[in-house]
Amino acid sequence: MFSKLTPRLGYGMGFLVCLALFAFALYLQYYEQQEPCPLCILQRIAFIALAAVFLVAALHGPGRIGGIIYSGMLFVVAGIGAAIASRHVWLQHLPKNQVPECGPGLEYMIRKFPLLQVLDKILAGSGECAEVGWTFLGLSIAGWSLLWFALLGAFAVFLAMLSMRRAAKH
Repeated sequence: MFSKLTPRLGYGMGFLVCLALFAFALYLQYYEQQEPCPLCILQRIAFIALAAVFLVAALHGPGRIGGIIYSGMLFVVAGIGAAIASRHVWLQHLPKNQVPECGPGLEYMIRKFPLLQVLDKILAGSGECAEVGWTFLGLSIAGWSLLWFALLGAFAVFLAMLSMRRAAKH
């Protein structure tokens, strides 16, 4: 099955997966009324960044070195996304008496505080980030995001190895 998989095709598949995940997030927001909390928005940004790198790599069709660079960037972005999703999952599993209070909205924070302070406040978490509104197979949206970031990071490593192997054959 994987014998016909080229790095370019793999990067294209990664882009389509990210696009599908983002489309599903929009479905949940606009059709299931699951408003994204600040941590959800950061995870969306990470998925968009992954999609962008996957797309550029698919269009470029890199060789060995380029494949390693693109896959390295993908692995780092997936790791950042996984770290954010891990924090979110952790907040969702806190006992109710330890959940942080809800803070100001994201738009307000962006208007009033410097970017690094906004990120610090978002990562600290708030009560709205601890809420679990939608689940599937026992995982919350944040749990599924964490799983997908891990899978996409592992896929990036696979694509780097595939690039190296294909370059060695030529």
